[in-house]
Amino acid sequence: MSDVLEHSVVEYKSGEKPTWCPGCGDFGVLNAVYNALAAKGYNSKDVVCVSGIGCSSRLPYFMATYGFHTIHGRAMPVATGIRVANPDLKVLAFGGDGDAFAIGAGHFVHAVRRNLDITYVIMDNSIYGLTKGQTSPTSGFGFVSKSTPNGAIDRPLNPLMLAITAGATFVARAYSGKPKELADLIVQGIDHRGFSVIHVFSPCPTFNKVNTFKSYRDEVAAVPADHDPANKVAALALANSDEPLYTGLLLRETGVMTFEDALGRFHVGDETNRRQVIDAMLRKYS
Repeated sequence: MSDVLEHSVVEYKSGEKPTWCPGCGDFGVLNAVYNALAAKGYNSKDVVCVSGIGCSSRLPYFMATYGFHTIHGRAMPVATGIRVANPDLKVLAFGGDGDAFAIGAGHFVHAVRRNLDITYVIMDNSIYGLTKGQTSPTSGFGFVSKSTPNGAIDRPLNPLMLAITAGATFVARAYSGKPKELADLIVQGIDHRGFSVIHVFSPCPTFNKVNTFKSYRDEVAAVPADHDPANKVAALALANSDEPLYTGLLLRETGVMTFEDALGRFHVGDETNRRQVIDAMLRKYS
């Protein structure tokens, strides 16, 4: 506890002024990240923030940690490389609904199934804000935007169901209007051994007049107190709910080997050890 008290929120601020529009939900996410890192008591030099492209992906600029602002949709490959090259670093990835679920969707799915030991915070505003207001993968059916003036005809993607069915071992949802709850989920995600997905409703006040702070206040509800996050079927049911939209920890699966651990065991030159790892995986997933 004494080590935690030595670190304050100020230590994680880069001094760069956030460039988001006034009222953007991403301010709440940034505040939650600061508080989560302060709660963990990390030194800034031991943390790497990786992002893709989009409004939310500017976040590493506002952090005093190491950072890597990658190209569009490529946060996961870079985060993978960092974790494998230096497992002592704590890797946090950040992105939006477009970066994570459109051009980066393939990378997302495979990072999930590898069970990388990283925490991925995805800020979902259901629109492409950086490019001035086009429909995104999570925009609702019928959503009117510059790219869909007659209304979107694609059904929206469900990020939580995608994460759970792809094999994520920690899946949670938050709302940027409640940064304290989000900070707690980020701490839990960091503490989890495996791939942690934290999906965040983060309204865009400039280009999305449908999914607003007011609408989310009416739509979100906490995961039921009696929910067992080890129950994947129950987690899927909560993820599939439209009324209400549940926030909190939906799924946590423990005891699953991380990609980094499996990689180390497969490259020690011990055929017996490799066979044991394969047999253990076959027993779990067959």
